[in-house]
Amino acid sequence: MTTAPLPAGLGVRTRLVEEPGRLLDLLPDAQNPLCWLREGEGVVGWGEVARFTGVGASRFADADAWWRRFVAKLDVTDEVGVPGTGPLAFASFTFADDSPGSVLVVPRVVVGRRGGVCWITEFSGDGPSAVWSVSPVQPSGPIRYSDGEMTVAGYRSAVAEAARRMSRGELAKAALAHDLLAVAERPLDGRFLLAGLARRYPTCWSFAVDGLVGATPELLVRRSGGTVSARVLAGTSWLGEGGAADAEGVAQQLLASAKDRHEHALAVDSLADSLRPLCASLEVPEVPSVVELRNVSHLATDVRGTLPAESPASLLLLAEAVHPTAAVGGTPREAAVALIAELESMDRGRYAGPVGWVDAEGDGELGVALRCAQLDGRYARLYAGCGIVAESDPDTEVREAAAKLLAVREALEDEPGVDPEDGREDRG
Repeated sequence: MTTAPLPAGLGVRTRLVEEPGRLLDLLPDAQNPLCWLREGEGVVGWGEVARFTGVGASRFADADAWWRRFVAKLDVTDEVGVPGTGPLAFASFTFADDSPGSVLVVPRVVVGRRGGVCWITEFSGDGPSAVWSVSPVQPSGPIRYSDGEMTVAGYRSAVAEAARRMSRGELAKAALAHDLLAVAERPLDGRFLLAGLARRYPTCWSFAVDGLVGATPELLVRRSGGTVSARVLAGTSWLGEGGAADAEGVAQQLLASAKDRHEHALAVDSLADSLRPLCASLEVPEVPSVVELRNVSHLATDVRGTLPAESPASLLLLAEAVHPTAAVGGTPREAAVALIAELESMDRGRYAGPVGWVDAEGDGELGVALRCAQLDGRYARLYAGCGIVAESDPDTEVREAAAKLLAVREALEDEPGVDPEDGREDRG
């Protein structure tokens, strides 16, 4: 575990501001933009006051303890008092325990919007006040692609092997992923990718933390006072698969698919079983709904619970309990994680790990880092994965992963001034 030193005499103030316009347009430059937005609401941040990094099975608890110590030393003035005001840290955790890179970043400036209320949070006492100018967003330009650490052929073989083991009863499900390397002619600007994803997928949570940029439809866990909630996604289809030619057909196909319903039930059960011991009550719908996105549709279940009045778990400790769910790991959890490490033969980094924000009260939102890319100069590493069960067909899973990769590929390849919808309505 490493942390940046805390400057002495540090204060933080949140105050109301007039409508600032599109929050993404406020991010001043390409230097580590911070973001958590959905349908125009959420928070963006920049600058860095402090940072936590950790590794190992204790990384969530270590981050939680560090964050509590950090906020306890601050002089806080919060004139707004809604979720996301006051001290806030953007969070992104690795999928695997032994993977380095889990991080909390405390920005110097946060601007937020919720329910028509707009605010700015600024740190003081360690430098000049938050006066900034916005540099032009740089398009990605021409992109070329090459195999990542897990090739498509390797992914197909891994899916086949996983399905064979499940048919022998070794485990029920594992979520396998592969990666793709994108190379641009110039350093990539995370703001450009963010804007493209937010425009195409407004009902997803668009995020950026420490170079990981994406748009996820899956909410791992939200904590708001005494309430906890989550959105579980598992089971996927897309236009053209199985003959479905429209969104309604895809939805009906998903709801009627025994394979997808089984995969989805495993994911819901794994989250509920992990969350239930930390809740006074938990509501789990029996029948899933369908979430329609631009490129794919998913079976979805919204889970809601109440935390106990005494010693409720913080957001980060709730995440420790539920990660990884069967949606991105598998079941049984330990067997699935071991199989992932064996068959993928790559470090996922923070792909499929929790990502979002946490405030001084231990409230906040963490999604699952899906449809994302890790940016590093001219390079972007894209990820996509699928839930594998005994009935999974390797060729179908390869096509599903390719459909999911389109989310980031299309946003990277945006041309300035060109409408990506081309007259089509975006379903979110």
